[in-house]
Amino acid sequence: MTQENFNILASFVAVARERSFTRAAAKLGISQSALSQSIRGLEERLGVRLLTRTTRSVAPTEAGQRLLATIAPRFEEIEGALTALGDMRDKPAGTIRITAGEHPALSVLQPALKRFLPDYPDVTVEINVDQGLTDIVAEGYDAGVRMGEQVAKDMIAVRIGPDMRMAVVGSPAYFEKHPRPLTPQDLTGHNCINMRLPTYGGLFPWGLEKGGREVKVRGEGQLVFNSLGMRLHSALDGLGLGYMPEDQTAPYVAAGRLVRVLEDWCPTFPGYHLYYPSRRQPTPAFALVVEALRYRR
Repeated sequence: MTQENFNILASFVAVARERSFTRAAAKLGISQSALSQSIRGLEERLGVRLLTRTTRSVAPTEAGQRLLATIAPRFEEIEGALTALGDMRDKPAGTIRITAGEHPALSVLQPALKRFLPDYPDVTVEINVDQGLTDIVAEGYDAGVRMGEQVAKDMIAVRIGPDMRMAVVGSPAYFEKHPRPLTPQDLTGHNCINMRLPTYGGLFPWGLEKGGREVKVRGEGQLVFNSLGMRLHSALDGLGLGYMPEDQTAPYVAAGRLVRVLEDWCPTFPGYHLYYPSRRQPTPAFALVVEALRYRR
């Protein structure tokens, strides 16, 4: 295959990832018309449509998605190897892209990077807060953050946080009007502040367990958020019961602003892990970020 063909495939990867000819052209440093003509020529030579184009968006077809999944990791390996060579100097440099949920971004990533980044001014860390289970390879991320049991087996996982517990909480004002629940079944009579995640397709269930008995509660309520902060503040405002990470509620429980219930139904579970492809060629900058985030008891 000629060098020109490699360039066209790299152009296809850029368009498929950016979902835009305009953004991809700017990233590649070529004109939009030249980029569009190159992709059209590639589709003609392959005999299949790779991209679906509308006036507002561009998305890979089934054939395009298959091609992207096959060639994108190869380009990433090449880029990683070249970046690793370029980083062989006194100070590591480069941009590390990480996707994570709101809670690990606030409770784990931000504190660690606060300690790490001042010593490495040439390292940039880009964190995309996303509640979905993002495909880090397809979306071009260096790493992602998930609970330990959610990490795929073909990924390298590095523990970055302690074991966790969830907490069911409500304000004193709320409990002046409602009895405290003693069992998960009692939650059916309460106004539950719920969370919706794109990967679940519905409301996030409250996972409770006691004595080996597991219960998934999907309580009814007036409020549904995809934000941890809004769920916490709604509980503080007395609008219902919240189900959220224990560390986020602990200061308010200690101050008497929140009351914890069903504590004996909230078990410990594996905490957050940073994960990345096993075939990834780590750059010095990436290796430093991993070590900065690594959990040490």
